[in-house]
Amino acid sequence: MPAYPGDGSDAIAAALGVLPSGTPVSEVARRLMDLFTSGSIEPGTRLPPERQLASTLGVGRSAVREALAALEILGIVDVRPGSGTYLRGTASELLPQTLRWGLLIGPRKTGELLELRAGLEIYVARLAAGRGEASALAEIDASLARMRDTVDDLGAFARADLDFHNALAAAAGNGQLIDLLHVVRSLLQVYADRAVQDEAEARTAIEEHDAVNRAVRAGDEDAAASAMAVHMATAAARLSADA
Repeated sequence: MPAYPGDGSDAIAAALGVLPSGTPVSEVARRLMDLFTSGSIEPGTRLPPERQLASTLGVGRSAVREALAALEILGIVDVRPGSGTYLRGTASELLPQTLRWGLLIGPRKTGELLELRAGLEIYVARLAAGRGEASALAEIDASLARMRDTVDDLGAFARADLDFHNALAAAAGNGQLIDLLHVVRSLLQVYADRAVQDEAEARTAIEEHDAVNRAVRAGDEDAAASAMAVHMATAAARLSADA
């Protein structure tokens, strides 16, 4: 297992650089995060000890300790008492965590998150129409069928609705888009849980999902994107009104 120091101390020091005096813990964590998501450190790498990181960054050990503790909570590093601190995943695995952290520490503006989700879902629909394979399209069909079967059970309906969007994302074949959607949906979950409040709204949602599905199956990218845009506008209006 690769470890610092011994085979990378100079490289990690050069990558981190010295921070200004009085730098807050949040900035120390950001600097470390930038390094961890750069792809230059292998998963499972043991990081330099706190005192070395503090010396490299020009900050106190307590700031490094608190920054690493925060990153451990986020699942970025694994702090093992008596052994050291280890990087948990690859850059691609850590980037969704980075986005989640950035969104959580920034202003929670529901309207902006709804716009972000709409843009991602519309692009996913376009990609799915151009790339969807038979197995992925079958999953979309199955999810839509479950939506039709559960209009009288809104909890089950919501799960089938989510399955539809997840299947559509899988059909798009872009792992990064799936990660981004997962982050945004998790931040909107309190609203998504009550996105459909009665059978009439559920039936409207089914019609909109069906339009997306038909366009995807026809391989019509423009129609799929347009149908998803209609659905996202309806959903956003409903969620904003209920917020």
